[in-house]
Amino acid sequence: MARRFHDYDESDVRVRRGRGSRPRTKDRPTHDDAEFGMVVTKDRGRWGVQLDSGTLVACMRARELKRTSIEVGDRVGVVGDTSGQKDTLARMVKREERSSVLRRTADDTDPYERIIVANAELMLIVVAAADPPPRTGFVERALVAAFDGGVTPIVCMTKSDIADPSEFIREIEDLNVAVYEVGIEEPIDALLARITGKVSALIGHSGVGKSTLVNRIVPDADRATGEVSGVGKGRHTSTQSVAFALAEGGWIIDTPGIRSFGLAHIAPEAIIDVFPELADVADACPRGCTHLGPPTDPECAWDTVEADSPLGRRVQAVRRLLTALYSNKEWELKQLDENR
Repeated sequence: MARRFHDYDESDVRVRRGRGSRPRTKDRPTHDDAEFGMVVTKDRGRWGVQLDSGTLVACMRARELKRTSIEVGDRVGVVGDTSGQKDTLARMVKREERSSVLRRTADDTDPYERIIVANAELMLIVVAAADPPPRTGFVERALVAAFDGGVTPIVCMTKSDIADPSEFIREIEDLNVAVYEVGIEEPIDALLARITGKVSALIGHSGVGKSTLVNRIVPDADRATGEVSGVGKGRHTSTQSVAFALAEGGWIIDTPGIRSFGLAHIAPEAIIDVFPELADVADACPRGCTHLGPPTDPECAWDTVEADSPLGRRVQAVRRLLTALYSNKEWELKQLDENR
């Protein structure tokens, strides 16, 4: 028999649960129980964090961090499963303020900055004396990035048994930058003493011996090494940044081989401020002076410095850095005009 309308009661009515059944709050958890550590690896949305307790945990970025950049070298707070056991995943909920940031752009016109490493104290610029030959432009650009990022640059010269690097080293030393010869037959005790207790980032073109140097500094790092191709270009053997703990304290961060080092994000004034003695002389320059010297700036006060003096050689070295930077800016303006 068919059921009549008046036979229905409230038990037949299905009420959908409202979305507001759970009280909402704007108060976020403080995560006072978070354990802190350093990011030592980064790969496709997963980060490896070495906790201060010594445990290595795999982590994801918590929702409250939103799109906060997390890079190798960052100090982060972690909650959740921090046991470090296989197939466990913790959450990064905090990132401490950075003490330094090494940045670059893909090229001189790229407006997007790429962070290489966070919180590094030293930048080890690895350069080969030959095979491939030293690229002064790359080193100068790396020095600019280090000065701008508040990181102390150090040049590590490899393969000095193949070619004499003395002239190249002399130019670098004019910038008051330390140079260590670290060829495979040369001891690295002095370099080890310099970087122990510090966070150091290694950068360099592929094929210059970067991974070989890492393996000498940290014997159990087991970084893959490669040969240089017949056209003088190295093959990429490091594909992501990885931090390795030093035996006596500190960290060494090996970064992938860099093909280009854009400086679109750096202002020329930032370089002059690194050298107080040159900044003092520049106070006598006319307004708007670029410090490039004649014919661009015939009244630059730097030209009053004796050319053969240590300060005079530094003027020439800094001018090479500024020339690279101003070339970047002119190239950017040219590209903007062409794209209008």
